[in-house]
Parts: sequence; C-alpha cells; structure tokens
Amino acid sequence: MAIGFFALALFLFLNLDLENNYVSSATAATSEGVEITYGSVLKLMHEKTKFRLHSHDVPYGSGSGQQSVTGFPNVDDANSYWIVRPIPETSAKQGDSIESGTVIRLQHMRTRKWLHSHLHASPITGNQEVSCFGGENESDTGDHWRLLVEGSGKTWKQNQRIRLQHIDTGAFLHSHDKKYTRIAGGQQEVCSVTEKRPDNVWLAAEGVYLPVTETK
Repeated sequence: MAIGFFALALFLFLNLDLENNYVSSATAATSEGVEITYGSVLKLMHEKTKFRLHSHDVPYGSGSGQQSVTGFPNVDDANSYWIVRPIPETSAKQGDSIESGTVIRLQHMRTRKWLHSHLHASPITGNQEVSCFGGENESDTGDHWRLLVEGSGKTWKQNQRIRLQHIDTGAFLHSHDKKYTRIAGGQQEVCSVTEKRPDNVWLAAEGVYLPVTETK
C-alpha cells in the first residue's frame, strides 16, 4: 500500500510543472513531522469531517460564477492536490520552509488556478464564498492567505493543525457537514467565516513534499 502511494505521488510530482524546474528529490509524505516547503504538493484535510479541500472545472451557479471549491470525501482524487506557492512580493523560493504567520498562496494542481475568496455569498450557508481564480500569470491579493499554526510549532509540518486566514477579508477557510445535492453531490461546502471556530482547522495530509533547501 505504501509503495503504491509513493508511486502515485511520484508520478503526480514529476508531471506537475517541468517549466518551473521541479527537482526529482521529493518525499512522499507517509509519516508525521515532515516539514512543508514551497513547491510541495499536498492535500489539505478538514480536521472535523476528514474531507479534502477540492476543486474541479465546474463554476458556481451563483455568487461569482468562478470555479467551485468543495470538500471531497475520498482520499484518492487528483483534483484535491494543491501546490504551495509564495506570494510574488517575497524572496521566498522553492524548498524554503514556511513559518507561522507567513502569507502564502495555494495553486490547484489540475486547473492551475488559485485558492481565492471575496465578498460573495457561498451557495449553501451564505457565508463568504471560496473559489478558484486566475492562472499562472493571473493572481491578485484575493489569493493570499496567512498560515496560522495552532499550538507551539513555529513552522508548518505534516499533520499539524493550522488555520488559513484570508488577507483581504480576514475570514478563515472553513467547512462543515452541509453537502451539495446536485452537480457536486456528496461533496460539502467550503467557505470562509470571520470567527475562529473548530470547523476552520485543517491539516496537511497526503502529498509529495520537497526537502528543505540547505542554506550555506
């Protein structure tokens, strides 16, 4: 089982983005404590429901009409992979570790769009909508999220409890057990809310993590 997962992860990793000089020395994350670095590819698991943060090339039928973001119940789905990226204004580079409080972006692996939020109402609860927006050369501050590590840890690691706070609006990435019945039937709503709640805690789960770059 572990060998099978490693093979799948390595295949996904090697097919991500050769133009951006991805290296082949990657870790298929199967144990706790692995540091997450820029360029790593991972799935974010909602702590309370165990659903994975997911997107697909299906627009919302309301709100912004942008690409929808949901919570997906199954582990083995390629549309739940996200690439951890720095914001353009920083000097951060591939392989750098990420400290709590850092502003990051998450790029959807399959569609190359960015995890995004804005002042539109989410479809089920009317909270703040979370979507996917833009592309390789199109990104704005609506794609910026502050990483907040829960507990005493200073850097982001696998299976560490985190929150993601949207920079433009201050809202937290959130999900719950309310599910769609059409189009994305069985998938649950992902949205943003302004308060810290137990339902806006996430963990980095399956993924292919680039090793920390050694500084000289």
